[in-house]
Amino acid sequence: MAVTRLPEILAAAGMGLCATLAICLGNARHPTSDSADYRYGGESEMNAAPRDTSQVLPATPLDSARIVINKSTRRLTVYSGDKIIRTYKIALGREPKGDKVNEGDGRTPEGEFYVCNRNAESKYYRGLGLSYPNKEAAARGLTDGLISRTQHEQIVRAIDEQASPPWDTPIGGEIFIHGGGATRDWTMGCVALENEDIRELFDMIPVGTPVRIEP
Repeated sequence: MAVTRLPEILAAAGMGLCATLAICLGNARHPTSDSADYRYGGESEMNAAPRDTSQVLPATPLDSARIVINKSTRRLTVYSGDKIIRTYKIALGREPKGDKVNEGDGRTPEGEFYVCNRNAESKYYRGLGLSYPNKEAAARGLTDGLISRTQHEQIVRAIDEQASPPWDTPIGGEIFIHGGGATRDWTMGCVALENEDIRELFDMIPVGTPVRIEP
């Protein structure tokens, strides 16, 4: 009788083995909360694309930050000391060639500036205000008869104090690095980035950061 039941016994053992294998495979596909796959959203780290660690941002705000804007190449480069951290595509004023001279000329200024304020609620998503007019622009404006001596002195004093210079004179003001898009030159003289880029830049750059705008 034991011999006649041997096929049944073997079949039962085989079903048990299959069930065990199925459970093991199921656990491999659906890891527990203690597994690395679960912690990373269910996608295996071994199968995921390798991370580009060269693109990982440093702690913000950035130490020893400075910005160089090249108008001819439409590029904004962020440095930490001498190390390049990021390069962004930009758009300029609607009249991109030449230095800014007066309010409404549509030109992006050239020279040495610094970030004098930050606006997290900008009309163009985020904004970093620049210290235009600087001393050079004020001196030219005074010579050209565009601003008074009092206005010139106010600008010079603000620059000496690393504050925001007057933005309501005939030589213009309110020059920002902001969002809104970088596919064409469209601003009144500001430097425009894509929104995702200005969000990243805004988080890195503190007030006082030097900014050089090259032709």
